[in-house]
Amino acid sequence: MTSESTEAKITAWLATQQEAMLDTLRAMVDTDGGSYDKPGVDAVGAEVRRFLEAQGIPVEVVPREKYGDCLKARVEGGESLGSGGNTKKNIVLMGHRDTVFPKGEPTRRPFTIRDGQAFGPGVADMKAGLVMNMFVLAAFRKFGGAPGPLLGLFTGDEEIGSPEGREVIEATAREARVVFNSEPGRPSGGVVTGRKGGVFSIFEIEGKAAHSGGNFEAGISAIEELARKIQAIHALTDLKRGITLNVGLVSGGQSVNTVAPWAQGQIDLRYIEPADRDEIMGKIHEIIGRSFVPGTRAKLTIRGEFLPLTQTPASGRLFEMYRAAAEESGLNIQGEFSGGCADPGFTAAVGAPTICAVGPVGGKAHSPEEYLEITSLVPRAQSMARAILRLDRAGL
Repeated sequence: MTSESTEAKITAWLATQQEAMLDTLRAMVDTDGGSYDKPGVDAVGAEVRRFLEAQGIPVEVVPREKYGDCLKARVEGGESLGSGGNTKKNIVLMGHRDTVFPKGEPTRRPFTIRDGQAFGPGVADMKAGLVMNMFVLAAFRKFGGAPGPLLGLFTGDEEIGSPEGREVIEATAREARVVFNSEPGRPSGGVVTGRKGGVFSIFEIEGKAAHSGGNFEAGISAIEELARKIQAIHALTDLKRGITLNVGLVSGGQSVNTVAPWAQGQIDLRYIEPADRDEIMGKIHEIIGRSFVPGTRAKLTIRGEFLPLTQTPASGRLFEMYRAAAEESGLNIQGEFSGGCADPGFTAAVGAPTICAVGPVGGKAHSPEEYLEITSLVPRAQSMARAILRLDRAGL
């Protein structure tokens, strides 16, 4: 079978699968899967396994202790050997199963369709992308023709920085030929060719309690120290360099009439250039180590981290090839930079050519208004399939 006839068969089959995709998506959206709900995320994984194994695709479970297990689904390519007889590297289709929503959200807001859009927790970010990856894997399992082995990687903790998924992602990427990350396509229809890196940390402050009326001078206010540290941390923001600092959560104190004995804040740092990460984190450590209010003590703990997605010549070729493939599905694709963080920063950092947000188009992620454009399911799947078939032609 020629690559042209394979492409025609795969894209024609995908064109008939929109309703099946929606049925699969409904089951996944209506299954709880917040990042801290390991049984829920693994239940979503069971839906993934059920579909893929029914298509004759083996799925390996990589157990994780606290968060959702990682799943690896493999479809052998029609040409498993590259030049010199060496086994070709994997073509990776990646996505995460966890969402940001609390337990019970699918019961409160189940999967619904109206006016050509689908709604529900995680419908775009990123369960639709998972469904798309599953159907592309199924298409190549059915018709063959992949220019090497396909590996579907389904992780379980991206929304909290992939604390347990990162090592699996990086190990997979070291053996990857290219990585397609199926985060939602931008509302414009674009894909993401660059992302900021991010560091998420918490600082805890210890003061001393005292009655705020009868013994005020004996107290040491952790909340005052918190306020002063927040001002200093926010002052590190440099918009021209793409560096932002946000203390987005604070807590502390004992009662309104007690000088606060403790306080804490959580910091979101975003940056573009890898070198900026260490510079800004060094300044944050200095601020945390300094006592603006004498007698306070503080410590800083990094809770999660993403690396930036930076474009290399190889990832640039991957984007241009994907854009040309998408044109044949009727799409006009542009590359965009995103201030959001995601797992492809890890794959790019270990050298795998990576493109992100190739999933179906959606928007308003992490909100009750999150939506998916239903008519984007098939053409985005076709675009990925065409791109996979053209990797050799692109020299990737």
